[in-house]
Amino acid sequence: MNPAQPTPHHVAIVMDGNGRWATRRFLPRVAGHKAGVDTLRRCVRSCAQRGVAVLTVFAFSSENWTRPQDEVSGLMELLGMALAREVPQLLKDGVRLRFVGERAGLSDSVRQGLERGEQATAANTGLQLNVCFNYGGRWDIAQAARRLVAEGKPITEANLDRALALSHVPDPDLVIRTGGEQRISNFLLWQAAYSELYFSDTLWPDFDDAALDLAFAAFAQRERRFGKTSAQVAGKAARPQPA
Repeated sequence: MNPAQPTPHHVAIVMDGNGRWATRRFLPRVAGHKAGVDTLRRCVRSCAQRGVAVLTVFAFSSENWTRPQDEVSGLMELLGMALAREVPQLLKDGVRLRFVGERAGLSDSVRQGLERGEQATAANTGLQLNVCFNYGGRWDIAQAARRLVAEGKPITEANLDRALALSHVPDPDLVIRTGGEQRISNFLLWQAAYSELYFSDTLWPDFDDAALDLAFAAFAQRERRFGKTSAQVAGKAARPQPA
């Protein structure tokens, strides 16, 4: 990546295409998810090397429970293995790991695994890795509203923003979805209001450094106005329009 190009501070990724990657190779779908974990490991390292401060990934949505039971069971087993294997390396690399999502419906073993991973890396000050697990954007907004009601606080934009599950990091600058689909699928509905969106046809297990750099290069060409005019963004006074 050209060092002169602006790097997004916070990158969010919908890691889509694991199942299709496996199916095309006549493998069980869980094999695609295993390959996806390897890709995530590389992506974390690559983002840190490129100066990204926050990486948020969509690992398991609240809707994914409706998938075939063997696939869900395989994903839960894979999570346990990934935590055991990856957390020591994340700790060594200075990455702080956080899991974002509803934990009430998770098994005790899964919930305890998430908590151990967070506690092990809590003192790290490098890249912040948010893994959205059993997460949905609508759930996030609803739980924030419930929290405010319980605390007796008015439901305002500012209060909702502080009550959301990702209130500890700024909103994503760039949201990437792999796998060829062009939707965000209930991911960061509130936080992505002004994010740049980038859709890649590459299936997640094949999403390498070159694919990441293409996404960052596309981001570098975007003009982020946040409701302003191009002239305002450029620091120029807009010319008065003729009557």
